[in-house]
Amino acid sequence: MSKRDEERAAKLAQLHEELTGAVEGLVSSADWRRAVVFAARFRSGSFNNTLLIWAQHLAAYGQGRVPEPVPTYIAGYRQWKGLGRQVRDDEPGYRIFAPLKVRMASSTPQDAASWRRLAPGEEPQPGEVVRRPAAGMKRAHVWDVSLTEGAPIPARPAPALLAGEAPAGLWDGLTALAEEHDFAVRLVGSAVELGGANGLTDHQAGTVSVRGDMDPAARVKTLAHELGHVLMHPPGDPDVTAHRGIREVQAESVALMVGAVHGLDTSGYTVPYVATWANRVPDTSPVEVIKTTGERVRLTALRILNALPTVQDGNGDPPGLTRTTSTPAAPTPGRTVAGPGRAPAGGQGRLPAPGPGL
Repeated sequence: MSKRDEERAAKLAQLHEELTGAVEGLVSSADWRRAVVFAARFRSGSFNNTLLIWAQHLAAYGQGRVPEPVPTYIAGYRQWKGLGRQVRDDEPGYRIFAPLKVRMASSTPQDAASWRRLAPGEEPQPGEVVRRPAAGMKRAHVWDVSLTEGAPIPARPAPALLAGEAPAGLWDGLTALAEEHDFAVRLVGSAVELGGANGLTDHQAGTVSVRGDMDPAARVKTLAHELGHVLMHPPGDPDVTAHRGIREVQAESVALMVGAVHGLDTSGYTVPYVATWANRVPDTSPVEVIKTTGERVRLTALRILNALPTVQDGNGDPPGLTRTTSTPAAPTPGRTVAGPGRAPAGGQGRLPAPGPGL
């Protein structure tokens, strides 16, 4: 390794350490803890109900009734009331299927034939065990937080889209690298056309899509993120079978490094984004998730940087990270596409599900 490569590798290692420290500070903040406690009160529903909510929410977004194309917190009328919020008048909510539960009682629960159905208001006999199995399905309604008003929602610090111009030549250089790996880069009109995503990598189609309605700085950062997925998460790669949070941490960390070496500070987006995805990996602390991805992230970033004609040594150290403690407006969220026999490649932002998001 040349002296130049050693210096660049050292800079990237320092950036990774700074990212780790910034995420550690964020996830230990009071705002973050309050948001986690709030989010724990929500649970995602069945896959069918998720699709129902998603379709109805997109229709409401198209009518201008909700501000974001992706639902965030979903709850029933009584649950919202218990959280200090009220469903707005004339909001029909989203139609879902809910289990129709009945009360069954038995004094010998091990005997399946001994169970009897309790009438409304009927009390079980002394010594009887009571259970509430599902006897069918019924229609029910739930509401997204955007259809309610009342007590403020505790919010985690959210990624803020980059504003302004991109470093000269960086978009073209990243596009050329994607094309060398047989991926066509395309700009789409808006997040709605990507199902709410900022960027999207489709390994089967061989495409990388980026929202065209963002500032150039945000577009080039998103392209660097997706290129990270192209290089690190092809079908058959061991990390593809890992938790999606690990893949998102890896790709976004690469985007931070590529941007920083070009003088583009992505920390306002990267720190809360990485923190949120790392926090979703089970049985591992967010800091440990980031630490264990460090070597692969650094090598991938070096691979990209060494192939780019836009990187010139002697331009000064990359800017340091700014620890994010405020709560900027959340960006349009993202998703992943995978074809038959292909592993998910990546996306940026919240998952398109009715559970709690960023």
